[in-house]
Amino acid sequence: MKRLSLFAMALVVSGLVACNQASAGGSFNQQARLDSLEKDFKQVKEEFEIIKYALDKRGISLEQARAEMEADNKVWDIPDEDSPVFGNTKNPKLTIVEFTEFQCPYCSRIAPDMQELNKKYPNEIKFVYKHFPLSFHSNAKAAAAASIAAQKQGKFWEFRYALAPHSRELSDSIYIAVAKEVGLNIEQFKKDMVLDSAMNARIDKDFQLGVKVGVQGTPNFYINGKRQDRFSTGLVEKMLKEAK
Repeated sequence: MKRLSLFAMALVVSGLVACNQASAGGSFNQQARLDSLEKDFKQVKEEFEIIKYALDKRGISLEQARAEMEADNKVWDIPDEDSPVFGNTKNPKLTIVEFTEFQCPYCSRIAPDMQELNKKYPNEIKFVYKHFPLSFHSNAKAAAAASIAAQKQGKFWEFRYALAPHSRELSDSIYIAVAKEVGLNIEQFKKDMVLDSAMNARIDKDFQLGVKVGVQGTPNFYINGKRQDRFSTGLVEKMLKEAK
């Protein structure tokens, strides 16, 4: 179908050129414009073939690539609900929603960058944390539950960054040690971190929201509702400069 469309376009261009050449007294400027149009079309056709070749190597169709592009450009309305929020909650220049978990090594590595952004731009950025525990990370849900227990005592962000370096050694003893480190009431923390049906539902709510907006792994970031596959502090600072 796509090749047919290109062929049809070629016929139109060729027809225009032929008609122009057959016209009595056709102007030089008009001929030059048509020659330029024909050249541009050849370049577009060549670039299309290159793109199609690259897509074929990836094993996806043009329609699938279009769907990916539309998903990447879609702006989602992601509600805060009961998620931990930090920074400018009233009129931020940027809202960064992070879908992440505690057992993911990549999430652990980027946590210091997020902490630095928290410290550097509390008046410009609103940060929202969403739980997205991957099924093959057996300790991710329990860690999420522990962080929610810390959130109940108003110290989610302190707990989050203190726990981040322990992604390879998550356990109840680690959660309690980190809770002590950030100054939580330990007896209350132990009660609140239990992974019961209500806690599972709370975590799964975030997870299902992530699935809905197209999260496929961790960490995934959305800035002002738009997914950012190449998230970095540099990107955030660039967007801040461009923000009105």
